[in-house]
Amino acid sequence: MDFISIIIQAVLLIVGFVLLIKGSDFFVDGASNVASILKIPTLIVGLTIVAFGTSAPEAAVSITSSLSGSNALALSNVIGSNLFNMLLIIGLCALLNELKVGKEVLNLDLPFLVFLTGILTVFILLGWNISRVEGIILLVLIIAYVSYLVYNARKSKESQVVEKPKMSLLKSIIYIVCGVAAIIIGADLVVDSASYIAMAFGMSETLVGLTIVAIGTSLPELATSLTALKKDENQLIIGNVIGSNIFNISLVLGASSAISPIAINPNMLVDIVLMLGVTILFFIFGKTQDKYDKKEGFILVALFIVYMAFAILRN
Repeated sequence: MDFISIIIQAVLLIVGFVLLIKGSDFFVDGASNVASILKIPTLIVGLTIVAFGTSAPEAAVSITSSLSGSNALALSNVIGSNLFNMLLIIGLCALLNELKVGKEVLNLDLPFLVFLTGILTVFILLGWNISRVEGIILLVLIIAYVSYLVYNARKSKESQVVEKPKMSLLKSIIYIVCGVAAIIIGADLVVDSASYIAMAFGMSETLVGLTIVAIGTSLPELATSLTALKKDENQLIIGNVIGSNIFNISLVLGASSAISPIAINPNMLVDIVLMLGVTILFFIFGKTQDKYDKKEGFILVALFIVYMAFAILRN
C-alpha cells in the first residue's frame, strides 16, 4: 500500500469537499443576486435557487459518478446523504432545541418526500436499476413540485418582497461561473479520490458513498441547520433537510439515471429499505406531535450511529 499516494488522495478529497461547499455558496450568492436584479421575489428564490444550491454537491458528485461509470457511488451518496440529513442533522438539532413543524410541511412537503422515496424503492425493486425513463419521471416530478411551490408562493404576501441587489450584474455572473467551475472540479476530485482510497483500503464504493462522500456533501445542510438553530429559525432547519432530500432523489438521481441508467447492487437492498423506513418514521414523528423533541432526537441520532456501525462492519 502506497501511503504517500493515499495521503495525497486524502488531501485532494478534502480540497474537493471545500471546492464543492464554497462553489455552491458562490453559485447561490451569484444566482440570488441576479434574481434580485431581475426583481424575482426573495421567497421564490429561496424555494428554487437556494434549495438547489444546498443539493449542488450531491448533484455534482452523483452526475460525475454516472458519467465515469461509478454508479454505485451515485446511489449510495444520495442514500447516505438523506439518512445523514434526517437522522443526524434533525436528530442533533432536536436534542439541542425542540423543532416545531409547520402545517404546510406536514401536509405537502413531508408526504411528497415519503411518496418520492416510495416511488424510488418501487423503481429499484422492479428491475434492480433506475432506467433513463424512470430518471425522466423523477425529473418531471421535481419540476411539478417546484412549479407548485412557486405558484403557491406567488399568492402569499411574502412573495411580494424583493431583496435589494448586493453586487453588480458582472460580479454576479463571475460568482456563478466560478461557483459552477468549483463545483465541477470539486466533484471530480471527490469521486476520483474517494474511489482511489476505497480500492486502496479494500472498501467498496458503496461504503465510501454511504459514509465519507455522503457526510462531506451534506456539510452545507449541516452548517445551514446549525446556524438556523442559533437564530431559532426552526422552519428553516426542517425545510432545508426535507427540501434537500426531495432534490437528492428527484433531481440528483433523476439527472444521474437519465444520463446513464444506474444498476443496483442487491447488497444495497437493506440501505434502500432503511431509507424508506426512516423517511416514514421521520414523517410519523413529525405528524404525531407537529414537532421533533429531545426523545425523538435521541432515537434519530442513535439510529444513525447504529447504521454507520452496520455499514462499516458489513464492508
